[in-house]
Amino acid sequence: MKLSETLSLALQQLRSRGYTEDFSLQPDHLYCAAYDLPLGPEQFQVDVIFRFERHSDPGDQSILYAIRAIGLDLRGVLVNAYGAYADPLTAAMEARLRQPLR
Repeated sequence: MKLSETLSLALQQLRSRGYTEDFSLQPDHLYCAAYDLPLGPEQFQVDVIFRFERHSDPGDQSILYAIRAIGLDLRGVLVNAYGAYADPLTAAMEARLRQPLR
């Protein structure tokens, strides 16, 4: 997938490719509110990662994940900060989020 210039454009592109759900990040799992579904690290895979940095504001750094639930017809996105503003995670969650399929 071609790297998008902005977070909003990347989100649009992913939504058009079927990544329609929104995931929220918990320390030890992802959560999909639309289905009241928690996904542990072994229950999802990261398909693509996009990083966005604004050089004018180093505090404005975000990362966008395209995520697929294993064994389910469920794809969605997760947007999170990275660097100093990243959410604390368990080691298993950190490892899973750093391993895109590509």
